[in-house]
Amino acid sequence: MEEKPSVSGAHDGRRSIQSVETGFPLLAALVDAGVPLTLRDLAGRAGMTSAKAHPYLVSFVRVGLVQQDAASGQYELGPFALQMGLVSLQRLDPVRVALPHVHQLANQIGHTLAIAVLGSHGPTMIYICEASYPVHVNMRKGTVMSMLHTATGHVFAAWLPPQVSRHYIEREAGDQAVVTSIGQRQLSDHAFDELLDEVRRHGMARALGNPLPGIDALSVPVFDHTGGVALVLTCLGPSTLFDAAWDSPIALALKACANTISMQLGFRADKAVATSARQAGSAG
Repeated sequence: MEEKPSVSGAHDGRRSIQSVETGFPLLAALVDAGVPLTLRDLAGRAGMTSAKAHPYLVSFVRVGLVQQDAASGQYELGPFALQMGLVSLQRLDPVRVALPHVHQLANQIGHTLAIAVLGSHGPTMIYICEASYPVHVNMRKGTVMSMLHTATGHVFAAWLPPQVSRHYIEREAGDQAVVTSIGQRQLSDHAFDELLDEVRRHGMARALGNPLPGIDALSVPVFDHTGGVALVLTCLGPSTLFDAAWDSPIALALKACANTISMQLGFRADKAVATSARQAGSAG
């Protein structure tokens, strides 16, 4: 029998729906886990019995907050919950500041341009401005990019605190939501550190045919007033049309765009130097 919502008085004196607050730990447990869970495991993480959790999950499934795999019976966040997360990310101030500059740059260079922020699973594409020509890539809003195997991920890994980078790198192992390439060669820790040093030296990362064969990409960081990376701009296109040289017109325009956005977010260049030195020292 499905539990009916009840109205209760909150601690701050305002009326609230008690059943919503009771069921919330189930959603929080799915967010924290980041992987599908069985009813038993999900209920346990939420501090409930399976019998108590089930009717809440039925309601959450009906409104799209949760979805259940028909074959395994496992639960995970549903389409509406994911859309809520994307809308929340898009409302971040850095993204609102970046959008007009991204549109202007996309019109200038004619290639696909995307904005990524750090989401719960890793670098997440939250806005994509399509090229004037068709580009067949498996990337859309909500796509999570690998920290190890994509230009977007390399930029985050290069400028995030090392312990944060390690968290996302370890988390993406076996995560089917993360875009990577099958059979991608695993870099040693030393080789990956050298790659990140190269990214910092050039102020950008590039990917040549990986993880998307035939597609090259350049990614640059946008910094906020604290000197931390707020988001990443990624430009991509077919290898036959896309000039991915470090000093190409595309690279220079992408850097200039990122610098403009960073300045509007209150960033000062001396903070980038200090941040880069701190990251390189911690990784060494």
